[in-house]
Amino acid sequence: MGMSQLNNPDSLPRPSRRNSEHDLPPKTIALIFAVMFAGLAFGMVLLLPHYGPRQPRHRSALGHVLAVSSVGRETNGMMWIPSGTFMMGSESGKPDEKPLHEVTVNGFWMDKTEVTNEEFEKFAEATGYVTVAERKPNAEDFPSAPPENLVPGSVVFMPPPGKVSLENHYAWWKYIPGANWRHPEGPDSTITGREKHPVVQVTWEDAQVYAQWAGKRLPSEAEWERAARGGLDRQPYVWGAEKHPGNKEMANIWQGEFPTTNTRADGFQGTAPVGSFPANSFGLFDMAGNVWEWCADWYRPDYYKESPALNPKGPETGYDPDEPQIPKRVIRGGSYLCSDSYCSGYRPSARMRAAPDTGMSHTGFRCVKDVP
Repeated sequence: MGMSQLNNPDSLPRPSRRNSEHDLPPKTIALIFAVMFAGLAFGMVLLLPHYGPRQPRHRSALGHVLAVSSVGRETNGMMWIPSGTFMMGSESGKPDEKPLHEVTVNGFWMDKTEVTNEEFEKFAEATGYVTVAERKPNAEDFPSAPPENLVPGSVVFMPPPGKVSLENHYAWWKYIPGANWRHPEGPDSTITGREKHPVVQVTWEDAQVYAQWAGKRLPSEAEWERAARGGLDRQPYVWGAEKHPGNKEMANIWQGEFPTTNTRADGFQGTAPVGSFPANSFGLFDMAGNVWEWCADWYRPDYYKESPALNPKGPETGYDPDEPQIPKRVIRGGSYLCSDSYCSGYRPSARMRAAPDTGMSHTGFRCVKDVP
């Protein structure tokens, strides 16, 4: 059949009429068509659930299915942390980790790694933001400080020359003029070659501003611990029960006698490039060690006694009994300075606090984002 015939319907062959002896009675034809249409309708009923729009399941059941199927999902350097219930705290940890209690949090996205120097540099260049450590301290905030000390700077870890009491942290922390995120150990240091290392010397305020710029926020303490545990129940480490499974170092922490001798068994003296150690079950790196991470919450040592069971956001005010005049924010995860002999802060239940206006050479952050 040519194209000219398709364009001219009159040229198409016509079907011949049946001989009258083969024609079916009208009632019989009607019956056949009725059966055909009935069968077609029945088939559509069977097929509709497979090809047509589905009715939504019960809301809680659907939420569970979505949460389970979302584990490990990644987007733009973030991992999906499914909603869930977990046991927060520790029965055998420090007093502020008790009591062990059940907490439920909604699902959220979390940065796979701590915010790096190169990521923070993009933010600083885009916004012109000046961190707290880069600003001259206000004399009104430090009335007892001599004028010569009111210069931009930050707190740096400096190992003492000999053995010191672990009760005196001033023995290894020094305020260094010129120290900031670009110069983590002081004006003679640089982040060149450390672009993939976590940014440090950022205060809680600095982290907040970055998170807002990125369209994200800081995690609550409960969200942080939920994410760090990776779905494991009451395990002492974010990777499981053993500190050195297969005789491997699983995090960038301190090996040796703190604060004087670090054997660097994990390969690092200070910070490590993010992702240098295995991720946890949620695909998150460095949830133990490397640098402490700012959380949104104020710190109180007794908060767990009154913490709500659903999406706790921390107390309304901060209180540190060791320095009651300075309200503190929560930091989590431990750092390259944590050891069993000192803070053991790399445990997922371990809590620490810091003044929100103070940056330090072992403190950084990562961000989270709610479901749009």
